Amino acid sequence: MVVVKCGWVPARQEIILIDCNPQSGREMRDIHPFLVLSPREFNDRTSLVIGLSMTTAEYNVDNPFAVAVGLAPKAGVNKTSYVLCHQPKTFDWRARQATSHPAAKVADASFAEVCALLNQILQLM
Repeated sequence: MVVVKCGWVPARQEIILIDCNPQSGREMRDIHPFLVLSPREFNDRTSLVIGLSMTTAEYNVDNPFAVAVGLAPKAGVNKTSYVLCHQPKTFDWRARQATSHPAAKVADASFAEVCALLNQILQLM
C-alpha cells in the first residue's frame, strides 16, 4: 500500500497509480502506472490529470509509439516499463483515488523523448 501525504497533488513528470476502470475496447483497465503530463497547478485546480498510460507488456518492445523508461520497480519483476504515447488520457485523479508510484518520476531524458514522440503524433508544434 502506498501512503499519500496530506495535500499531495500529482506533478508533471511524476508517475502515479490510477484506476483506469471503466474501460472500453483496447483501453487499459484496472490500476496502472500513469505518467503525468499536466502541471501540478492544473491538476490541483481541476482535479483532472492529463497523461499517458504505462505498461510492462513485452510486445511493446516493437511498438513505435512506446518509449522504454526503465525497469519496473516491483520486487521480483525484471521487466521494462513502457510509456504508451498513443494513449493520452484525462482522469479525475481525486475521484479515482490516485496515489504516488514507487518509481516517483521518469528521468528527464526519457520524459523529453516521450514529449517529442507525443508531439509527432499530435503535431501541436
